[in-house]
Amino acid sequence: MQGAIREDVPLACSLNEGDLDERKALIAELTRGIAERRDTAHGIAYRFDPAPGLVARLGRLIDLERDCCQFMTFAITVDQADGPIWLELNGPKSARSAIEEYFGR
Repeated sequence: MQGAIREDVPLACSLNEGDLDERKALIAELTRGIAERRDTAHGIAYRFDPAPGLVARLGRLIDLERDCCQFMTFAITVDQADGPIWLELNGPKSARSAIEEYFGR
């Protein structure tokens, strides 16, 4: 369940250089697998086709993003059977451009 989106959390990155490099590489890998993009009320949702290890990689990305981008909220939805996997990124209105910068339109 998503909590309220706070508009007062600063848009800032706090990762060290090593974690920032890992984050960039993981985002580059994951964005190649995006099958669909949908705007949400407070951000963007990305659909991925199921693949071995995908949920673990998305979880690692969320770990890094929580340290980097504390203004965002995250949700992973794994549909039943061989259904799609969704990653939803939400934040204050000013965060949409940051999300699009790294994950694409």
